[in-house]
Amino acid sequence: MGDPHAIFISGVAGFVGSRLARIFVDRGYPVFGFDNLSRGSRENLKGLLTNERFVFEKVELSDAGAVRSRFMKCHSRIPIAEVWHMAANSDIPAGIADASVDLRDTFLSTFNLLDAMKEAGVPFLAFASSSAVYGDLGEAPIGEDVGPLLPISNYGAMKLASEALISAAVENWLARALIFRFPNVIGVPATHGVILDFVRKLRVSPNKLNVLGSGRQRKAYLHVNELIDAIVYLRANASERLGCYNIGPEDKGVTVSFIAETTVETVAPGAGIEYGVEDRGWTGDVPRFSYDTAKLRALGWRPQLGSADAVRKAVVEIVHQEGHP
Repeated sequence: MGDPHAIFISGVAGFVGSRLARIFVDRGYPVFGFDNLSRGSRENLKGLLTNERFVFEKVELSDAGAVRSRFMKCHSRIPIAEVWHMAANSDIPAGIADASVDLRDTFLSTFNLLDAMKEAGVPFLAFASSSAVYGDLGEAPIGEDVGPLLPISNYGAMKLASEALISAAVENWLARALIFRFPNVIGVPATHGVILDFVRKLRVSPNKLNVLGSGRQRKAYLHVNELIDAIVYLRANASERLGCYNIGPEDKGVTVSFIAETTVETVAPGAGIEYGVEDRGWTGDVPRFSYDTAKLRALGWRPQLGSADAVRKAVVEIVHQEGHP
């Protein structure tokens, strides 16, 4: 590791973190990564684990002592200049069933990382937040300045609480932070989500697909390749001391029925699809939302794929990931 400054990524073995690590390593940065491997896997780090610019440690981010001591050990080796906090509980229903899941994996991970950053004097934080912080606002376009923010899931609540911690840190000691409010992000390596769920259901029961909710739920979907492109672009082009950005496609999204039909067509043509009755697929689910991404567009970034094409691309990728012919 010859560079004088390193980048730290939490959730580095996960869906977004592993891709982000590859980009920074390929650009010549030393990268330290922590992950508890509850969702991520070492398989996602294939090729990185043998790279001299990359150091991985299995760390439980809810353990304040472990985070502080091991973060400081990395920082003493090569000063960390940026923290990219991508770790969180990504299973919203699990957080609804047991609120301690999001307290531990979504909120305390942020609290503990900020504490370690403060001790080390790290000046910059990039944070993976979520559209879930907004709550259920129907189909009205949602800009970054909408309020009040009333999340309806514990996941959204702990993401919003994490944003509040970051805001206070910027006021007190943190030089700069970027908050990225992700939409529904799809692609590989998939660890959760509606497409992976459908593909796995069809593997078990190839003649029938059961769908939670009516299928009329409509949301925007962004391919992970474009999400990574957007957040790296914001790193270079956003100038605020505390910047908050919606990231997403420029359309109003696609329905769950479209995703179900696309997956069936690819995995098990002719399979029947059975829908539920309620528009909300589960407690805490936001059945419809429409992102306003004008702030991001004003900086000069636009996605190449709409929601429908992102879904089609992700279905093919996830089918391949899961070993379907």
